[in-house]
Amino acid sequence: MTKENINRGRFIVFEGLDGSGKSTQIDLLCERLKKDGRNVVKTAEPTMLTTGGLIRDALAGNYPRSSEELSALFLADRIAHNVNPKNGIIKLLAEGADVVCDRYYYSSFAYQGMDCDLDWVIKMNIGCASVTKPDVCFFIDVPTEVCKERVDKRGGFREIFEREQNTLERVRAKYSEVFKKLEDENIVIIRSEGAPEEIAKVIYSSLPHFSD
Repeated sequence: MTKENINRGRFIVFEGLDGSGKSTQIDLLCERLKKDGRNVVKTAEPTMLTTGGLIRDALAGNYPRSSEELSALFLADRIAHNVNPKNGIIKLLAEGADVVCDRYYYSSFAYQGMDCDLDWVIKMNIGCASVTKPDVCFFIDVPTEVCKERVDKRGGFREIFEREQNTLERVRAKYSEVFKKLEDENIVIIRSEGAPEEIAKVIYSSLPHFSD
């Protein structure tokens, strides 16, 4: 491990179906890392940048786009997320911050990969020099019926991928396919069983440590 990597922060990504409880686990991990004295930055995709706004508009169903269009928009948003000179992922990691991201390119693979060429979506993300590879991805795995029940109970507005259980089932299956293709990535599947605090302990114990 080089000196640069020793001083570099960790890039931690959380993935999961809507209603999987990943937001809760992100908050619990960030709290734990801060108690450890770490500088922690929580972020998410789509971003709050212009590209992220275009994506949210499409996900809301206000401006339907093809899977290819969404894939390209997500990549553009992801590049901006990485290279932003003020608070981009690349800058934050170099400064030693642990960056915890709610969704990353794995979501593009699973969601957009359902209806367009999955290998194309993977290649344009993995092959982009401005897209940082995560140090670890935690996938919070919850049965689709549980996710659907939680989303319905939450009420309010639902994005296009949250509305039908069969869509959630397709997404979960696609995630499984994606993870088999990404054998060289550090992907940890977390079975969401037990209290959130117990799940959080499993996640914390699975974090990579650059000093190892």
